[in-house]
Amino acid sequence: MGITLLGCVTDFFTYETTKSVVVKSWSVGIINRVVQLLIFAYFVGWVFIHEKAYQAIDTGIESAVMTKVKGFGYHHDRVMDVADYVFPPQGAGVFCIMTKLIITENQFQGSEPMLDVKNFTIFIKNSIRFPLFNVTRGNLPLTDFKNCNYHPETSPFCPIFRLGDVLSYTGHKVAELADKGAEIGINIEWKCNLDLSIEYCVPKYTFTRLDMSSNNNSKGYNFRFAKYFKTENGTEFRTLHKVHAIHFEVMVTGKAGKFDTIPTLINLVAAFTSVGLGSVLCDIILLNFMKGAEQYKAKKFEEVSEAQIEASLSQSPGSQLSLKTNMKSSYDSGAISLTASDQAL
Repeated sequence: MGITLLGCVTDFFTYETTKSVVVKSWSVGIINRVVQLLIFAYFVGWVFIHEKAYQAIDTGIESAVMTKVKGFGYHHDRVMDVADYVFPPQGAGVFCIMTKLIITENQFQGSEPMLDVKNFTIFIKNSIRFPLFNVTRGNLPLTDFKNCNYHPETSPFCPIFRLGDVLSYTGHKVAELADKGAEIGINIEWKCNLDLSIEYCVPKYTFTRLDMSSNNNSKGYNFRFAKYFKTENGTEFRTLHKVHAIHFEVMVTGKAGKFDTIPTLINLVAAFTSVGLGSVLCDIILLNFMKGAEQYKAKKFEEVSEAQIEASLSQSPGSQLSLKTNMKSSYDSGAISLTASDQAL
């Protein structure tokens, strides 16, 4: 029992140090350099260039959105303008444009959608701020934009959107959306590299349909409201309106990045540390899958006790421990160089 306990204590108070063994093998050397090259290319190409890991990132964007709809249309011989077809009153980032109206008054029903909706225009004013860098930007261009209409290629920064174009960008037909209504998302994305000029910090617009068009149980978008009236004798009655509308939601996302010393140093250390993974992989191959693996293990792992050191010093003071005559010393201090002739591969 005492011997076992003493052995455990002795094993606990041991120290392991790295032993450098230079293996002159073409196959292992090529694998080592290829792995190091791949790791280096990953950090340079993906981490630093693509992901810009040398920058501090601010994703806590502060945003304000103002919208304005213009246009008029005809619906059952009635001329309708903004005050008739926009719900709630315009100005917010969420609004609805009525496309079809059903009035329950003497069973009157409007069966045809208002297709003039495709000619309406939506003006979107967006102001954003990145609090970490105290940078404020807006989507209004410096040039005159009153006569422009947004187009992803010819006018990508125009803040005026033709409604028919917005609906077509979602991949759906205007007549289909106007009949049953829909929920449309307008996403304003800001991606700003503040290491460049602030003029390159511009928005990108994308459009998508948010509701499930395949859901037949509750297709489209609609709501009801009532208008109340009183007769001369005080009797109250109402007219019920069912509205099919296109519900728009303006969403603002973004992030900004700027060079910072701390993330740069962290990722540089991670890059140099990861290069050492090539040595780990080569050790696995060398010690488990190559011919002469047992001989390599014998050269790489060595146990030294104080008694062996004292015996070695007494026999040949100043000699290098554990070196045999058939081994070659490399130019690295304390390293052992192994060639294919040293092992029976």
